[in-house]
Amino acid sequence: MLNLERLRTLDALARHGSVGGAADGLHVTTSAVSQQMAKLEREVGQQLLARNGRGVRLTDAGRLLADHAAKILSQVEIAQSDIEAQRGQVVGEVRLAAFPTAARGLFPAALAGLRAEHPDLRVRTTELEPESGIRAVLRGDVDLAVVLDWSNKRLPVPGGLAKAELLDDAPDIAMPADHPLAGRTGVDMEDFADDDWVSWPEGEFCYEWLMFTLRSKGIEPRIAHLAGEHHTQLALIAAGFGVCVAPRLGRGPVPEGVRLVPVRQPMRRHVHAVWRSDADRRPSIRAAVGALRSAGRALHATDS
Repeated sequence: MLNLERLRTLDALARHGSVGGAADGLHVTTSAVSQQMAKLEREVGQQLLARNGRGVRLTDAGRLLADHAAKILSQVEIAQSDIEAQRGQVVGEVRLAAFPTAARGLFPAALAGLRAEHPDLRVRTTELEPESGIRAVLRGDVDLAVVLDWSNKRLPVPGGLAKAELLDDAPDIAMPADHPLAGRTGVDMEDFADDDWVSWPEGEFCYEWLMFTLRSKGIEPRIAHLAGEHHTQLALIAAGFGVCVAPRLGRGPVPEGVRLVPVRQPMRRHVHAVWRSDADRRPSIRAAVGALRSAGRALHATDS
């Protein structure tokens, strides 16, 4: 009889491509992964891993069994969802991820709501950028991820995932208080063709969006500073080191010396939740989506 936890280990190895990656995804040590794989090889009587330089690779038998393991684990997920749905109780554990401003802007209220309504539900959270969040859901490392895209640049959502809209987030342009455009009631992105920009780090979805948006308007961006945290970006703006896009979700206090001006174009960040379709009937997933939507509605009510 094949052991489910060992199949889960093999599946993690196939998805992550390394013992270290599998260990991180499963939240165990690398030695635990190696031990589980050694036991699985004894169970099936075949070699599943082979040395590949300093790492390992799956053998033909390993790839074959890994394909079956993915299907088996998906069926287990469906079975767990059906059992939870029949019981109708929001219990157990749900693992949530969100990009940083959503974690700051939505998680506190959403988690408080879940704790009040479903005290037997354990919630674990982590911060992940949108593309990493989608990969984590696909791997099974988290149950639900809060991700984003923009009105002019969509984030592809792979098959096998369900999606729910949470809120739309309107951005402003942050600039030093003595900037020539600081007194306006609205601005266009083209107005800052000659300004230095403070941006998200290279490789992040929002960095790619900023480059795409400015170049689509005939502007070659002058990216002077990169910072992952909006508070750091705004601190640089306050010191006079450029301008930046400042979404409203999770923004927090704005430093003195920074002026925020709305963008006139209909530019929005679309914030939504994604989870595996085979977990669609889990009451804990539905409860988490409901709590996140309630948190988003409360933010809109505050803004208006």
